[in-house]
Amino acid sequence: TEEEKEKKKKKKKGGGGEEVEEEEPDESMLDWWSKYFASIETMKEQLRQQEAAAAEAEEKEEMEFAEGSKGQAKNKEKSKAPKEDKKKKQQSAPELPEKKNKQKIDELKVFNKELETDFDNFEDWLHTFNLLRGKIGDNDDNATEEERIVGRFKGSICVYKVPLPDDITKEAGYDPTFGMFQGIPSNDPINVLVRVYIVRATDLHPADINGKADPYIAIKLGKTDIKDKENYISKQLNPVFGKSFDIEATFPMESMLTVAVYDWDLVGTDDLIGETKIDLENRYYSKHRATCGVSQTYSIHGYNAWRDPMKPSQILSKLCKEGKVDGPHFGPGGRVKVANRVFTGPTEIEDENGQKKQTDEHLALTVLRHWEDIPRAGCKLVPEHVETRPLLNPDKPGIEQ
Repeated sequence: TEEEKEKKKKKKKGGGGEEVEEEEPDESMLDWWSKYFASIETMKEQLRQQEAAAAEAEEKEEMEFAEGSKGQAKNKEKSKAPKEDKKKKQQSAPELPEKKNKQKIDELKVFNKELETDFDNFEDWLHTFNLLRGKIGDNDDNATEEERIVGRFKGSICVYKVPLPDDITKEAGYDPTFGMFQGIPSNDPINVLVRVYIVRATDLHPADINGKADPYIAIKLGKTDIKDKENYISKQLNPVFGKSFDIEATFPMESMLTVAVYDWDLVGTDDLIGETKIDLENRYYSKHRATCGVSQTYSIHGYNAWRDPMKPSQILSKLCKEGKVDGPHFGPGGRVKVANRVFTGPTEIEDENGQKKQTDEHLALTVLRHWEDIPRAGCKLVPEHVETRPLLNPDKPGIEQ
């Protein structure tokens, strides 16, 4: 769309440091894309720092190797320097967000890989085992495992020595003689609304003779099959799609979402460039709460409006109840107590007309963003994010497309 093109132009301008300084963006001018591009800059900066640190460590190792024991004294001085360097870096990194704070652009987390890799495949209690068809004839011997899958078994198995040691009772937070699987959701079918946002694709494999492709999105979940063919992007290997799709589904029957990118062809059939599969059920049931992602701030209007169907205070109450955690107890002076921890934060929120109202939502959000610090029940909650997933093609196994 025109808007996106404008954004891109702006982004290109943003390459020069001074220009960004000049435009102090007006809240009404900001949208999700401003937030996304700001976040991408932060991600790139972090990657640059990681690379620099890795190169530094390698250099240091080589020097130590070359000088051997002879230059230990010298080396000490050298290793001190990079440490100070790192300190400087660590101090200079927070300055970036500060500049953005002036511009008031809130950020989300951009993962440069699949969300699953950071959260152990969301198998914190639910493990997935493929059920394979047995080998009948000779041609089954060279069938790939993928082709032999007839279904998936999901579950968890715990084996304990009886009598149970005390630490297990403590860890579980309830009497484990009734089994370790209390507080697990019921097995009834559950209806969900799946909203898929597809931002862009990068470095697609060329599908046409001209070294380009005409990519479009195809989405499959259960009986729903969406092909966004009429909105293909002509001659582009780095298309910005900026699209959202809503699908209703029922777990456990429809839980494997496939997002594919096809190459549009005028004649003949469209070719698959690559696809990625996402297990939505594991995300839905995970303790990490991989449903919508927890934003950095709570806001009720503007480009950064809260998008989760539940407010932070509702999420917090639910987590405390499910994890048998004492709290949340909201006290005066912007304080909230959960388990034995006290968190502080702002207690006022502005609506669209600039009217200030009292709220506990900021406080609740502070706890959610530090949920891993809560003893026993705590774990890292998935932040508001964009993930980057490799597109794979069954005909070219293991090669990213």
